[in-house]
Amino acid sequence: MGSMVTYPANGHTTSGYLALPPSGTGPGVLVIQEWWGLVDHIKAVADRFAAAGFVALAPDFYNGQTTKSPDAAAKLFMAVNIDRAGADLRGSAQYLLGRPEVVSRRVGALGFCMGGQLALYGGMIDPDRIGAVVDFYGIHPNVPIDPARLTVPVLGHFGTRDASVPRATIDALAAAVRAAGGSFEAHFYEADHAFFNDTRPQVFHEPSARLAWDRSLAFLKGHLR
Repeated sequence: MGSMVTYPANGHTTSGYLALPPSGTGPGVLVIQEWWGLVDHIKAVADRFAAAGFVALAPDFYNGQTTKSPDAAAKLFMAVNIDRAGADLRGSAQYLLGRPEVVSRRVGALGFCMGGQLALYGGMIDPDRIGAVVDFYGIHPNVPIDPARLTVPVLGHFGTRDASVPRATIDALAAAVRAAGGSFEAHFYEADHAFFNDTRPQVFHEPSARLAWDRSLAFLKGHLR
């Protein structure tokens, strides 16, 4: 359904996977990768968003590199340059908003694992272009989130069996965002980290993934006008 595209991103050129809806137009959404890179699973998620009526762009934060090795993924994950990632997020949002197919005034940002944290970061640094965030079990130690700056609405999906993202940490972040005047709706599922990834049968949990998907579609459709 989609294809690779290149576009400017605050002083450099980056690339991503773009999927268009059958209707021809729709709200824009960024689909942000896990630590494996811009793999077929992430492209398939972008295709699902396109089938649901969105213009979906999955930026490539690893410049073409992908891996199936956890050790290699961890190295790529920790090597992410946060300033460059921020530029890529801004450039990706600007590129989407410049597409004639995009009808929303701002785009959504949705990401998984590393991408979930980057989605939060994008909503924090670029609320003029990113109008709503969906975080699937976001984590990255080098991507700081200031609750007072996270002013766009957030929907979060987390697994109760996910030791890498403790519930207490999410509860504290959500409470801090709300205390600062923002909106953070968090849902917890009886599942592991990466429960949405249907290419990993050892952690994929279909009922949780389906419910999180339905909630995400409703949330983005409600906030992207």
